[in-house]
Amino acid sequence: MKTTKRSWIIRIAFVLVLVLVAVLMLRIGRGHTVYFDNRALDKDGQSVAAPYKITVYVNGEQISKLYDKERCMVTNIGDSLELTVEVMQQKGGSETTETYKLTLPHNIDSVIINLPAYMAGLPEEAYLEEFIPAPSADLDDEEVPNTEDDMGLGDI
Repeated sequence: MKTTKRSWIIRIAFVLVLVLVAVLMLRIGRGHTVYFDNRALDKDGQSVAAPYKITVYVNGEQISKLYDKERCMVTNIGDSLELTVEVMQQKGGSETTETYKLTLPHNIDSVIINLPAYMAGLPEEAYLEEFIPAPSADLDDEEVPNTEDDMGLGDI
């Protein structure tokens, strides 16, 4: 009797630990891969020029210096991040520093954020998009010559 009571207590404690871990994981959120672009944008009649240089800090850590048409990446745990940018509009100009609190979409693992459009205050559909990797360029067996006749060497 004592052994079964003890085993039930251990089982209940184990289930409670699992529930606690699950709640903690839901609270923390999942990881996101976030790509930051410094690219000019023309969308729905709205144009935003890319600045000369943007220095990107995420949660206080410098990630990259982005020049026109460049992209950097960071992995972030959770659905929010603190983004600080130092923006230099023209070469040799002065830098301005701005800090933003971003909330990332919970249903997308990899997102691209166009920084000039975000800083200009454009709507989310203009500055945020899902990152979809390009399919690999695997060759089919039919495309790869595998005999001398297929390569045109049969008559040599």
